[in-house]
Amino acid sequence: MIGIAALAVGIVLGLIFHPAVPEAIQPYLPIAVVAALDAVFGGLRAYLERIFDPKVFVVSFVFNVFVAALIVYVGDQLGVGTQLSTAIIVVLGIRIFGNAAALRRRLFGA
Repeated sequence: MIGIAALAVGIVLGLIFHPAVPEAIQPYLPIAVVAALDAVFGGLRAYLERIFDPKVFVVSFVFNVFVAALIVYVGDQLGVGTQLSTAIIVVLGIRIFGNAAALRRRLFGA
């Protein structure tokens, strides 16, 4: 319940203040969002399977975002940032859809 309230407050504050993302961070934001979504879907799956551990969730959330951003940063330094960004999106997308399929099976039995 607290998470839903925090999400609602965050959305309202974002709509009111229109925060600007610094240009230096813009290439990393989509990757960070997808990495965070991967952790959220994994957490939902673990919750429904009754194996959810808040400590594991927080570490997974932070670590996924950090590692994904680090890989994109290294790729940018090597001149292959776009290719590595695509690879990260594909890998995390596969994980998200795998977790979504597990959620669907658990919730709907299909």
